[in-house]
Amino acid sequence: MTRPILAVALSVAVAASAQAQTFDQKAVGRAVLKDLIETNTTPSVGNTTKAAELVAARFRAAGVAASEIAIVGPDELHKNLVIRIRGADRTRKAILLLAHLDVVEAERKDWTMDPFKLNEVDGFYYGRGTQDIKAGAATLITSLLRMRAEKFTPARDLILALTAGEEGGMPNGVEWLLANRKELIDAEYCINVDGGGVDSEKGKPVVMNIQAAEKVYLDLKLSVTNKGGHSSLPRPDNAINALARALTKIEAYTFPVEFNEITRAYMQRSAPLRGGQLGADLLAASAGAGDPAAIRRLSDDPWFNAQMRTTCIATLLSGGHAPNALPQSATANVNCRRLPGLKSDSLVRLLARLVADTNVVFSIVEDAPQSPPSPLRPDVEAAVRAAADAIAPNLPLVPNMDTYASDGLYIRNAGTPTYAFSGLAVDVDDVRAHGRDERLNVQAFERGQEFMYRFLRTIAASVTP
Repeated sequence: MTRPILAVALSVAVAASAQAQTFDQKAVGRAVLKDLIETNTTPSVGNTTKAAELVAARFRAAGVAASEIAIVGPDELHKNLVIRIRGADRTRKAILLLAHLDVVEAERKDWTMDPFKLNEVDGFYYGRGTQDIKAGAATLITSLLRMRAEKFTPARDLILALTAGEEGGMPNGVEWLLANRKELIDAEYCINVDGGGVDSEKGKPVVMNIQAAEKVYLDLKLSVTNKGGHSSLPRPDNAINALARALTKIEAYTFPVEFNEITRAYMQRSAPLRGGQLGADLLAASAGAGDPAAIRRLSDDPWFNAQMRTTCIATLLSGGHAPNALPQSATANVNCRRLPGLKSDSLVRLLARLVADTNVVFSIVEDAPQSPPSPLRPDVEAAVRAAADAIAPNLPLVPNMDTYASDGLYIRNAGTPTYAFSGLAVDVDDVRAHGRDERLNVQAFERGQEFMYRFLRTIAASVTP
Protein backbone atom coordinates (compact mmCIF):
# COMPACT_ATOMS: atom_id res chain seq x y z
CA MET A 1 0.00 0.00 0.00
CA THR A 2 1.44 3.36 -1.02
CA ARG A 3 1.38 6.12 1.55
CA PRO A 4 1.37 9.75 0.36
CA ILE A 5 4.88 11.17 0.33
CA LEU A 6 3.92 14.31 2.26
CA ALA A 7 2.26 12.23 4.98
CA VAL A 8 5.36 10.11 5.24
CA ALA A 9 7.52 13.25 5.35
CA LEU A 10 5.42 14.67 8.17
CA SER A 11 5.81 11.49 10.21
CA VAL A 12 9.55 11.57 9.50
CA ALA A 13 9.82 15.14 10.76
CA VAL A 14 7.93 14.21 13.95
CA ALA A 15 10.11 11.14 14.47
CA ALA A 16 13.26 13.16 13.82
CA SER A 17 12.25 15.71 16.44
CA ALA A 18 11.39 13.04 19.01
CA GLN A 19 14.50 10.94 18.45
CA ALA A 20 17.13 13.61 17.87
CA GLN A 21 18.41 13.31 21.42
CA THR A 22 19.01 9.56 21.10
CA PHE A 23 21.59 9.93 18.32
CA ASP A 24 24.14 12.74 18.22
CA GLN A 25 24.03 13.31 14.47
CA LYS A 26 26.33 16.31 14.58
CA ALA A 27 29.08 14.49 16.52
CA VAL A 28 28.82 11.25 14.54
CA GLY A 29 28.79 13.12 11.23
CA ARG A 30 31.92 15.03 12.14
CA ALA A 31 33.68 11.87 13.30
CA VAL A 32 32.80 10.04 10.08
CA LEU A 33 33.97 12.98 7.99
CA LYS A 34 37.21 13.12 9.98
CA ASP A 35 37.85 9.41 9.35
CA LEU A 36 37.33 9.85 5.63
CA ILE A 37 39.29 13.08 5.17
CA GLU A 38 42.24 11.80 7.20
CA THR A 39 42.48 8.58 5.18
CA ASN A 40 44.53 9.37 2.09
CA THR A 41 42.70 7.91 -0.91
CA THR A 42 44.57 9.62 -3.75
CA PRO A 43 45.66 7.60 -6.81
CA SER A 44 49.39 7.96 -6.04
CA VAL A 45 49.63 6.68 -2.47
CA GLY A 46 46.03 6.29 -1.39
CA ASN A 47 44.21 3.34 0.10
CA THR A 48 40.44 3.10 -0.37
CA THR A 49 40.45 -0.27 1.42
CA LYS A 50 41.45 1.41 4.67
CA ALA A 51 38.62 3.92 4.34
CA ALA A 52 36.18 1.11 3.56
CA GLU A 53 37.27 -0.80 6.66
CA LEU A 54 36.81 2.24 8.91
CA VAL A 55 33.23 2.68 7.70
CA ALA A 56 32.49 -1.05 7.89
CA ALA A 57 33.59 -1.09 11.54
CA ARG A 58 30.95 1.52 12.38
CA PHE A 59 28.20 -0.57 10.80
CA ARG A 60 29.37 -3.73 12.53
CA ALA A 61 29.19 -1.83 15.83
CA ALA A 62 25.67 -0.73 14.86
CA GLY A 63 24.62 -4.37 14.56
CA VAL A 64 24.76 -4.95 10.82
CA ALA A 65 25.56 -8.61 10.20
CA ALA A 66 28.92 -9.49 8.68
CA SER A 67 27.08 -11.25 5.85
CA GLU A 68 25.61 -7.89 4.78
CA ILE A 69 29.01 -6.16 4.56
CA ALA A 70 31.30 -6.74 1.57
CA ILE A 71 34.76 -5.23 1.11
CA VAL A 72 35.71 -6.30 -2.39
CA GLY A 73 37.82 -5.12 -5.28
CA PRO A 74 40.60 -5.88 -7.74
CA ASP A 75 43.52 -5.58 -5.30
CA GLU A 76 44.37 -4.94 -1.66
CA LEU A 77 44.61 -1.14 -1.94
CA HIS A 78 41.56 -0.37 -4.06
CA LYS A 79 38.61 -2.17 -2.56
CA ASN A 80 35.00 -1.03 -2.42
CA LEU A 81 32.54 -1.20 0.44
CA VAL A 82 28.98 -2.45 -0.09
CA ILE A 83 26.56 -2.61 2.85
CA ARG A 84 23.00 -3.87 2.62
CA ILE A 85 20.45 -2.64 5.16
CA ARG A 86 17.67 -5.21 5.03
CA GLY A 87 14.10 -4.01 4.55
CA ALA A 88 10.76 -5.48 5.46
CA ASP A 89 9.78 -6.44 1.89
CA ARG A 90 12.55 -8.42 0.23
CA THR A 91 10.53 -9.02 -2.94
CA ARG A 92 11.04 -5.39 -3.97
CA LYS A 93 14.26 -4.22 -5.59
CA ALA A 94 16.60 -2.18 -3.44
CA ILE A 95 17.57 1.48 -3.58
CA LEU A 96 21.28 2.03 -4.22
CA LEU A 97 23.11 4.87 -2.41
CA LEU A 98 26.40 5.74 -4.11
CA ALA A 99 29.51 7.78 -3.28
CA HIS A 100 33.18 7.39 -4.11
CA LEU A 101 35.98 7.13 -1.56
CA ASP A 102 38.89 8.29 -3.72
CA VAL A 103 39.99 11.89 -4.16
CA VAL A 104 42.27 13.78 -6.54
CA GLU A 105 45.85 14.54 -5.58
CA ALA A 106 46.63 17.32 -3.07
CA GLU A 107 50.17 18.57 -2.39
CA ARG A 108 50.90 19.96 1.07
CA LYS A 109 53.02 22.73 -0.44
CA ASP A 110 50.02 24.01 -2.41
CA TRP A 111 47.71 24.25 0.61
CA THR A 112 47.74 26.59 3.58
CA MET A 113 47.14 23.55 5.82
CA ASP A 114 47.46 19.78 5.70
CA PRO A 115 44.92 18.59 3.07
CA PHE A 116 44.59 15.22 4.83
CA LYS A 117 43.57 16.62 8.21
CA LEU A 118 40.06 17.81 8.98
CA ASN A 119 40.68 21.43 9.88
CA GLU A 120 37.89 23.66 11.18
CA VAL A 121 38.64 27.33 10.57
CA ASP A 122 36.23 30.30 10.64
CA GLY A 123 33.14 28.14 10.24
CA PHE A 124 34.51 25.91 7.47
CA TYR A 125 35.79 22.35 7.30
CA TYR A 126 38.97 22.21 5.22
CA GLY A 127 40.39 19.04 3.69
CA ARG A 128 40.65 17.13 0.45
CA GLY A 129 37.23 15.66 -0.23
CA THR A 130 35.10 18.11 1.75
CA GLN A 131 33.36 19.11 -1.48
CA ASP A 132 34.21 16.11 -3.68
CA ILE A 133 32.79 13.94 -2.24
CA LYS A 134 33.63 12.61 1.19
CA ALA A 135 31.21 14.96 2.93
CA GLY A 136 28.43 13.57 0.75
CA ALA A 137 29.50 10.04 1.67
CA ALA A 138 29.47 11.05 5.34
CA THR A 139 25.84 12.20 5.08
CA LEU A 140 24.82 8.79 3.72
CA ILE A 141 26.80 6.92 6.37
CA THR A 142 25.54 9.04 9.26
CA SER A 143 21.91 8.85 8.12
CA LEU A 144 21.99 5.06 7.88
CA LEU A 145 23.68 4.78 11.27
CA ARG A 146 21.00 7.02 12.78
CA MET A 147 18.29 4.86 11.28
CA ARG A 148 19.95 1.81 12.80
CA ALA A 149 20.14 3.53 16.21
CA GLU A 150 16.43 4.30 15.96
CA LYS A 151 15.71 0.66 15.02
CA PHE A 152 14.03 1.83 11.85
CA THR A 153 13.37 -0.90 9.29
CA PRO A 154 13.05 0.38 5.71
CA ALA A 155 10.23 -0.88 3.53
CA ARG A 156 12.82 -2.38 1.17
CA ASP A 157 16.57 -2.98 1.17
CA LEU A 158 18.92 -0.01 1.09
CA ILE A 159 22.39 -0.57 -0.39
CA LEU A 160 25.30 1.71 0.43
CA ALA A 161 28.17 1.50 -2.08
CA LEU A 162 31.37 3.44 -1.37
CA THR A 163 33.73 2.90 -4.27
CA ALA A 164 37.23 3.47 -5.62
CA GLY A 165 38.55 5.02 -8.79
CA GLU A 166 35.96 7.61 -9.77
CA GLU A 167 38.65 10.28 -10.09
CA GLY A 168 40.90 8.04 -12.22
CA GLY A 169 44.37 6.68 -11.59
CA MET A 170 43.09 3.42 -10.09
CA PRO A 171 40.58 0.71 -11.09
CA ASN A 172 37.06 2.09 -11.22
CA GLY A 173 35.07 0.54 -8.41
CA VAL A 174 31.59 0.78 -9.93
CA GLU A 175 32.82 -0.68 -13.21
CA TRP A 176 34.50 -3.51 -11.28
CA LEU A 177 31.39 -4.23 -9.21
CA LEU A 178 29.18 -4.35 -12.30
CA ALA A 179 31.58 -6.76 -14.00
CA ASN A 180 32.32 -8.98 -11.00
CA ARG A 181 29.70 -8.58 -8.26
CA LYS A 182 26.68 -7.00 -9.90
CA GLU A 183 24.30 -8.73 -7.49
CA LEU A 184 25.67 -6.57 -4.67
CA ILE A 185 24.44 -3.33 -6.24
CA ASP A 186 21.43 -4.45 -8.27
CA ALA A 187 18.70 -1.88 -7.56
CA GLU A 188 15.52 -0.26 -8.86
CA TYR A 189 17.24 3.12 -8.92
CA CYS A 190 20.33 4.85 -7.57
CA ILE A 191 20.91 8.00 -5.53
CA ASN A 192 24.41 9.34 -6.20
CA VAL A 193 25.73 12.18 -4.01
CA ASP A 194 28.40 13.05 -6.61
CA GLY A 195 26.47 15.50 -8.75
CA GLY A 196 23.63 17.99 -8.65
CA GLY A 197 23.31 19.49 -5.17
CA VAL A 198 22.57 22.86 -3.64
CA ASP A 199 23.85 26.12 -5.09
CA SER A 200 24.13 28.97 -2.59
CA GLU A 201 25.04 32.64 -2.78
CA LYS A 202 26.84 34.22 0.17
CA GLY A 203 25.76 31.27 2.29
CA LYS A 204 22.09 31.41 1.29
CA PRO A 205 20.79 28.30 -0.55
CA VAL A 206 19.08 29.34 -3.78
CA VAL A 207 18.38 26.14 -5.74
CA MET A 208 18.52 22.35 -5.41
CA ASN A 209 19.76 20.63 -8.57
CA ILE A 210 18.72 17.02 -9.22
CA GLN A 211 21.08 15.58 -11.80
CA ALA A 212 19.29 13.04 -13.99
CA ALA A 213 21.60 13.12 -17.01
CA GLU A 214 25.24 13.78 -17.79
CA LYS A 215 27.33 14.35 -20.86
CA VAL A 216 29.61 11.57 -22.03
CA TYR A 217 33.40 11.88 -22.09
CA LEU A 218 35.50 11.23 -25.22
CA ASP A 219 39.20 11.93 -25.82
CA LEU A 220 40.44 11.87 -29.43
CA LYS A 221 44.00 11.91 -30.67
CA LEU A 222 44.61 13.73 -33.96
CA SER A 223 47.91 12.77 -35.60
CA VAL A 224 49.77 13.97 -38.69
CA THR A 225 53.06 12.42 -39.83
CA ASN A 226 55.42 12.89 -42.76
CA LYS A 227 59.10 12.42 -43.59
CA GLY A 228 60.17 15.86 -42.39
CA GLY A 229 63.39 17.44 -43.63
CA HIS A 230 65.51 20.56 -43.32
CA SER A 231 63.67 23.69 -42.22
CA SER A 232 65.41 25.73 -44.94
CA LEU A 233 63.39 23.78 -47.53
CA PRO A 234 59.77 24.06 -46.38
CA ARG A 235 57.02 22.09 -48.12
CA PRO A 236 53.24 22.52 -48.15
CA ASP A 237 52.67 19.22 -46.27
CA ASN A 238 53.99 20.53 -42.93
CA ALA A 239 52.59 18.31 -40.16
CA ILE A 240 52.08 21.14 -37.67
CA ASN A 241 50.29 23.33 -40.20
CA ALA A 242 48.02 20.48 -41.27
CA LEU A 243 47.12 19.78 -37.67
CA ALA A 244 46.51 23.48 -37.00
CA ARG A 245 44.09 23.67 -39.92
CA ALA A 246 42.22 20.64 -38.61
CA LEU A 247 41.91 22.12 -35.11
CA THR A 248 40.74 25.44 -36.52
CA LYS A 249 37.93 23.70 -38.43
CA ILE A 250 36.84 21.82 -35.31
CA GLU A 251 36.89 25.03 -33.26
CA ALA A 252 34.76 26.83 -35.83
CA TYR A 253 32.12 24.12 -36.03
CA THR A 254 28.90 24.69 -34.09
CA PHE A 255 27.16 21.48 -33.09
CA PRO A 256 23.38 21.40 -33.49
CA VAL A 257 21.14 22.22 -30.55
CA GLU A 258 19.45 19.22 -28.94
CA PHE A 259 17.21 19.00 -25.88
CA ASN A 260 16.25 15.97 -23.84
CA GLU A 261 13.63 15.66 -21.10
CA ILE A 262 16.10 16.79 -18.45
CA THR A 263 17.64 19.82 -20.20
CA ARG A 264 14.25 21.04 -21.36
CA ALA A 265 12.85 20.78 -17.82
CA TYR A 266 16.01 22.45 -16.47
CA MET A 267 15.56 25.51 -18.66
CA GLN A 268 11.82 25.76 -18.10
CA ARG A 269 12.11 25.54 -14.31
CA SER A 270 15.15 27.83 -14.22
CA ALA A 271 13.44 30.57 -16.23
CA PRO A 272 11.35 32.09 -13.40
CA LEU A 273 14.34 31.92 -11.06
CA ARG A 274 16.52 33.88 -13.49
CA GLY A 275 13.92 36.36 -14.68
CA GLY A 276 14.50 39.19 -17.16
CA GLN A 277 15.90 38.56 -20.62
CA LEU A 278 17.72 35.42 -19.51
CA GLY A 279 14.53 33.88 -18.13
CA ALA A 280 12.65 34.76 -21.31
CA ASP A 281 15.42 33.24 -23.44
CA LEU A 282 15.41 30.01 -21.43
CA LEU A 283 11.69 29.58 -22.07
CA ALA A 284 11.89 30.56 -25.72
CA ALA A 285 14.90 28.36 -26.48
CA SER A 286 13.41 25.25 -24.87
CA ALA A 287 9.90 25.59 -26.31
CA GLY A 288 9.10 23.56 -29.41
CA ALA A 289 11.79 23.90 -32.08
CA GLY A 290 13.44 26.71 -30.10
CA ASP A 291 13.64 30.42 -30.87
CA PRO A 292 16.85 31.04 -32.89
CA ALA A 293 17.52 34.46 -31.36
CA ALA A 294 17.16 33.12 -27.81
CA ILE A 295 19.42 30.15 -28.61
CA ARG A 296 22.00 32.53 -30.11
CA ARG A 297 22.09 34.64 -26.94
CA LEU A 298 22.26 31.61 -24.64
CA SER A 299 25.08 30.16 -26.74
CA ASP A 300 27.31 33.07 -25.70
CA ASP A 301 27.31 31.66 -22.16
CA PRO A 302 29.59 28.56 -21.88
CA TRP A 303 27.28 26.88 -19.35
CA PHE A 304 24.07 27.19 -21.36
CA ASN A 305 25.90 26.42 -24.61
CA ALA A 306 27.17 23.17 -23.08
CA GLN A 307 23.63 22.28 -21.96
CA MET A 308 22.37 22.51 -25.53
CA ARG A 309 25.23 21.06 -27.56
CA THR A 310 27.97 18.51 -27.82
CA THR A 311 31.33 20.28 -27.47
CA CYS A 312 34.83 19.39 -28.73
CA ILE A 313 37.91 21.41 -27.79
CA ALA A 314 41.68 20.96 -28.14
CA THR A 315 43.35 20.36 -24.76
CA LEU A 316 46.87 19.03 -25.52
CA LEU A 317 49.32 19.78 -28.34
CA SER A 318 52.69 18.39 -29.37
CA GLY A 319 54.74 18.65 -32.54
CA GLY A 320 58.21 18.68 -34.06
CA HIS A 321 61.56 17.45 -32.79
CA ALA A 322 64.05 20.26 -33.48
CA PRO A 323 63.92 24.02 -34.11
CA ASN A 324 65.74 23.68 -37.45
CA ALA A 325 63.84 20.69 -38.84
CA LEU A 326 60.51 20.18 -40.51
CA PRO A 327 58.19 18.36 -38.10
CA GLN A 328 57.91 14.63 -38.69
CA SER A 329 54.82 14.46 -36.50
CA ALA A 330 52.25 16.60 -34.75
CA THR A 331 49.55 15.43 -32.36
CA ALA A 332 46.69 16.98 -30.43
CA ASN A 333 44.16 15.77 -27.91
CA VAL A 334 40.61 16.88 -28.55
CA ASN A 335 38.26 16.47 -25.60
CA CYS A 336 34.60 16.02 -26.47
CA ARG A 337 31.62 16.06 -24.12
CA ARG A 338 28.83 14.30 -26.01
CA LEU A 339 25.16 14.77 -25.41
CA PRO A 340 23.51 11.52 -24.29
CA GLY A 341 22.73 9.34 -27.28
CA LEU A 342 25.54 10.50 -29.57
CA LYS A 343 27.80 7.54 -30.28
CA SER A 344 31.56 8.01 -30.37
CA ASP A 345 32.02 6.48 -33.83
CA SER A 346 29.38 8.80 -35.27
CA LEU A 347 31.15 11.80 -33.75
CA VAL A 348 34.54 10.70 -35.11
CA ARG A 349 33.08 10.34 -38.60
CA LEU A 350 31.50 13.79 -38.37
CA LEU A 351 34.79 15.42 -37.33
CA ALA A 352 36.75 13.57 -40.02
CA ARG A 353 34.34 14.84 -42.69
CA LEU A 354 34.65 18.32 -41.24
CA VAL A 355 38.48 18.26 -41.32
CA ALA A 356 38.45 16.75 -44.83
CA ASP A 357 42.16 15.85 -44.78
CA THR A 358 43.18 12.20 -44.99
CA ASN A 359 46.61 13.08 -43.60
CA VAL A 360 44.94 13.77 -40.23
CA VAL A 361 44.40 10.44 -38.46
CA PHE A 362 41.74 10.18 -35.73
CA SER A 363 42.05 7.64 -32.92
CA ILE A 364 40.06 7.20 -29.72
CA VAL A 365 42.13 7.61 -26.55
CA GLU A 366 39.39 7.29 -23.94
CA ASP A 367 35.74 6.60 -24.49
CA ALA A 368 33.02 6.42 -21.83
CA PRO A 369 29.92 4.25 -22.14
CA GLN A 370 26.57 5.77 -23.00
CA SER A 371 24.70 7.47 -20.17
CA PRO A 372 21.03 7.81 -21.18
CA PRO A 373 18.97 10.37 -19.24
CA SER A 374 17.05 8.90 -16.33
CA PRO A 375 13.30 9.54 -16.44
CA LEU A 376 12.22 11.84 -13.64
CA ARG A 377 10.60 9.96 -10.74
CA PRO A 378 7.80 11.82 -8.94
CA ASP A 379 8.45 9.86 -5.72
CA VAL A 380 12.13 10.85 -5.63
CA GLU A 381 11.37 14.47 -6.42
CA ALA A 382 8.61 14.59 -3.79
CA ALA A 383 10.95 13.13 -1.16
CA VAL A 384 13.61 15.71 -2.04
CA ARG A 385 11.01 18.47 -1.78
CA ALA A 386 9.86 17.20 1.62
CA ALA A 387 13.41 16.98 2.97
CA ALA A 388 14.65 20.26 1.49
CA ASP A 389 13.11 22.32 4.29
CA ALA A 390 16.06 21.13 6.39
CA ILE A 391 18.21 23.32 4.13
CA ALA A 392 15.93 26.24 3.33
CA PRO A 393 12.12 26.73 3.17
CA ASN A 394 10.64 26.58 -0.33
CA LEU A 395 13.98 25.83 -1.98
CA PRO A 396 13.38 25.55 -5.76
CA LEU A 397 14.07 22.12 -7.30
CA VAL A 398 15.55 21.96 -10.79
CA PRO A 399 16.49 18.82 -12.76
CA ASN A 400 19.78 19.20 -14.58
CA MET A 401 22.35 17.56 -16.83
CA ASP A 402 25.93 17.80 -15.61
CA THR A 403 28.54 18.65 -18.22
CA TYR A 404 31.14 16.52 -16.43
CA ALA A 405 31.09 12.77 -15.82
CA SER A 406 30.48 10.72 -12.68
CA ASP A 407 30.09 7.05 -11.80
CA GLY A 408 26.41 7.52 -12.52
CA LEU A 409 27.15 6.86 -16.19
CA TYR A 410 28.12 3.23 -15.41
CA ILE A 411 24.99 2.70 -13.34
CA ARG A 412 22.72 4.25 -15.99
CA ASN A 413 24.44 2.26 -18.73
CA ALA A 414 23.71 -0.91 -16.75
CA GLY A 415 20.00 -0.06 -16.87
CA THR A 416 19.50 1.51 -13.42
CA PRO A 417 18.04 5.06 -13.39
CA THR A 418 20.32 7.35 -11.40
CA TYR A 419 19.69 10.68 -9.68
CA ALA A 420 22.55 12.73 -8.29
CA PHE A 421 22.15 15.26 -5.49
CA SER A 422 23.04 15.95 -1.89
CA GLY A 423 21.95 18.47 0.70
CA LEU A 424 25.39 20.10 0.86
CA ALA A 425 25.21 23.77 -0.14
CA VAL A 426 28.27 25.31 -1.80
CA ASP A 427 28.52 28.94 -2.86
CA VAL A 428 28.65 29.24 -6.64
CA ASP A 429 31.78 31.43 -6.36
CA ASP A 430 33.52 29.12 -3.86
CA VAL A 431 33.70 25.83 -5.75
CA ARG A 432 37.05 24.33 -4.72
CA ALA A 433 36.62 20.69 -5.70
CA HIS A 434 39.95 19.42 -7.10
CA GLY A 435 41.55 22.73 -6.07
CA ARG A 436 43.64 24.08 -3.22
CA ASP A 437 42.17 24.65 0.25
CA GLU A 438 39.02 22.70 -0.56
CA ARG A 439 36.39 23.48 2.06
CA LEU A 440 32.76 23.15 3.12
CA ASN A 441 30.75 25.38 5.42
CA VAL A 442 30.20 23.60 8.77
CA GLN A 443 26.57 24.69 8.99
CA ALA A 444 25.99 23.54 5.40
CA PHE A 445 27.39 20.12 6.34
CA GLU A 446 25.07 19.84 9.35
CA ARG A 447 22.05 20.90 7.31
CA GLY A 448 23.09 18.47 4.59
CA GLN A 449 23.16 15.65 7.11
CA GLU A 450 19.63 16.43 8.26
CA PHE A 451 18.43 16.68 4.65
CA MET A 452 19.84 13.26 3.77
CA TYR A 453 18.38 11.65 6.89
CA ARG A 454 14.92 13.04 6.16
CA PHE A 455 15.15 12.10 2.50
CA LEU A 456 16.19 8.51 3.21
CA ARG A 457 13.58 8.05 5.94
CA THR A 458 10.91 9.34 3.57
CA ILE A 459 11.90 7.30 0.54
CA ALA A 460 12.51 4.16 2.61
CA ALA A 461 9.14 4.40 4.38
CA SER A 462 7.01 5.48 1.44
CA VAL A 463 5.71 1.95 0.83
CA THR A 464 4.58 -0.19 3.77
CA PRO A 465 5.05 -3.98 3.65
